[in-house]
Order: sequence, then C-alpha cells, then structure tokens
Amino acid sequence: MNASVVLTGATGGIGEAIARRLVARGDRVLLVARTSEAVGRLARELGLGAAAGAVDAVAVDVTSAAGRAAIVAAATPRGCDVLINAAGIPSFGPLESLTDAHVESVVAVDLVGPILLTRALLPLLRRSQRATVLNVGSAVGHIGLPGFAVYGAAKFGLRGFSEALRRELAGSGVTVRHLAPRATRTGFNDARVDAYNRATGTRSDAPERVARAVISMLDRGSAERVLGWREAVVARLNGLVPGWLDPVFRAHRDAVCAPIGRGAAAPLEVSK
Repeated sequence: MNASVVLTGATGGIGEAIARRLVARGDRVLLVARTSEAVGRLARELGLGAAAGAVDAVAVDVTSAAGRAAIVAAATPRGCDVLINAAGIPSFGPLESLTDAHVESVVAVDLVGPILLTRALLPLLRRSQRATVLNVGSAVGHIGLPGFAVYGAAKFGLRGFSEALRRELAGSGVTVRHLAPRATRTGFNDARVDAYNRATGTRSDAPERVARAVISMLDRGSAERVLGWREAVVARLNGLVPGWLDPVFRAHRDAVCAPIGRGAAAPLEVSK
C-alpha cells in the first residue's frame, strides 16, 4: 500500500504486531506510545530494514491536548493516509471494586482519546486520496460481559463512534472502519482475566491474527468485523435479542462477582 500511517498503542502486543506488518509491506509508520524508551527502541528496530525516514516515533499521552498536538505536528510533514487507534488500557472486576480514578482513566484512554485524536487529524486525513480511520475495539464492545462493565462501556462507545463517523464522512474520501478482536494473548490482561477466560471457555487469539485482520480491513475495505465466528454470531444475536442471552452469561457472572469486601478484585492498571 505504501501509505503513511499513524499508529497509537504501538508498543502493546497488538500494536507492535500491527507495526511490524505495516513496515514489512512498505508503509511509512509514525509509532505513538506513552513510554519513550519502549517506542524509541521499537522504531530503531523496525527502521533497520526500512527506507530512510519510514519509521518514526513520538512518546505522548493521547488523552492530553499537548500529546495530540505533538502527534499532529509529527504527522504533518509525513502526511497521514491512515490512523489506527489501537491504544487502550484494560479494566476487569466487579464495578463496586473499581475506583473513580480508574473508571475515568479507562474511558479517557479507550474512548475519549481516540475521538479527540481522530478529530485533530481529520484536516490532515482529508488531504489524502485514500484516507482511513481504523479503530481497534473489542468483542465486548458488542457483547456486554460481567466483569467488563467499564471496559465494555468504552468499547461500545468506540464502536458507536466508528459507525456514526463512517456515515458522517461517507463521500468525503475518509473511510472509517472498526475491528473487534476477541481475547488476545498479550500482556494486556493479568492472571485474573486468564482464569476468567478458562472458567468461561473464552477463546483467544495471538496478536498476529489481529494484525492480519487489520491489514485485511485496510486492503479490502470491510467496515466492521468481529474476530471469531462464534463471537460474531453472538454479537449479532446480542444486537437482536439482548435480554434473551442474559442467562447464557451466568458462568461469566459467577467467575467474576465475588462478594464485595471478601476478596473483590482490584482494577487492572496495565497499559496496552
């Protein structure tokens, strides 16, 4: 494709897998992450086999106005054909076990940040002849699961944002796509989520599968995709008859909802 891409969450498990595939096929990539050491190291590694200037990095917080301005400043001389919003932080546990600060942080990073960064980069994207915004959501943005009330709320919001913006920008030259991976085998989740997935029979993918799906969506133009055929079917049914499916998720409720005050899980704070 040889596009100019802005990729957030570049040092996460999914983000790094996406970055490697983009660079391997000849795209120019601006890597965005919060930790300067990690994103700089990845940029140097990927840049070794790429054309001069093909890989660059900026270490910022996408939830801050200054961070978004730095991304726009770095992207402007490179141009921007594609924005991939892959940054995020996890949240797992009974709602009553989560702090106000944690809830606000998850919504800020997983929902508000992508919305505001997309808004900031739209003038640059409009200059491209093949502009795409691809938001990496989650299957829990289609299927509300016990234990993921806050993370799911943010991802439901991201899906709604993607759908509405896709329709708003129809005919403008800027396309909007949304990918919903199921559980992914990365450091994004901790041992509690792994135990939850085992107890509920939740299937998971390697981050490379998600990265392949991202490239496929960029090349083939599908507007929305849920990874995993079972998850895709349940997502469709959940959209049609959500109340009918409630009993299906009793095992998920039992796996997460320990009585508050007796071993309730603390919120995850790991960055994606």
